[in-house]
Amino acid sequence: MSSDLADRAWVALGSNLGAPQDTVARAMDALEPLSAAPLLRSSLWWSTPVDCPPGSPPFINAVVGLMPLADETPESLLQRLHEIENRFGRLPRKVVNEPRSLDLDLIAFRKDTRTGGGLILPHPRAHLRKFVLAPLAELAPDLILPGQTKSVSALLDQLTTGELVRKFQ
Repeated sequence: MSSDLADRAWVALGSNLGAPQDTVARAMDALEPLSAAPLLRSSLWWSTPVDCPPGSPPFINAVVGLMPLADETPESLLQRLHEIENRFGRLPRKVVNEPRSLDLDLIAFRKDTRTGGGLILPHPRAHLRKFVLAPLAELAPDLILPGQTKSVSALLDQLTTGELVRKFQ
């Protein structure tokens, strides 16, 4: 695996309100200034809602790999991600996993780990979610997330959830 991939921060994007394809594409553009190198962008992926309230619409998902700026920390990047969510109309949640205009999850930040203070790295459920692993495997199939022993593509191959995920474009 390229050290460039291990040095990146990985962000999962999802939207299932409004015009999700447009929202995710514009959110990728909004993330570009946060990267010290060209942003790696997955395709857009369609997925069924996971652990969402009944009747929730499907999601459009993607993953980007950004090269953290020199002074960036996982905590400061997470704050910037929340600011972007707010700019895209994300409201404080009333129900767990309710439909949302934009969801940005910090999946991994280099090889850093965190276990508290409002941030867990790598994301505690990333290895269990096809809607994260499929776009991530498109960009970095051999990446091994901190705390895992298998590559992203191997984790994806072994998942047996009922979650439906397919490339949207």
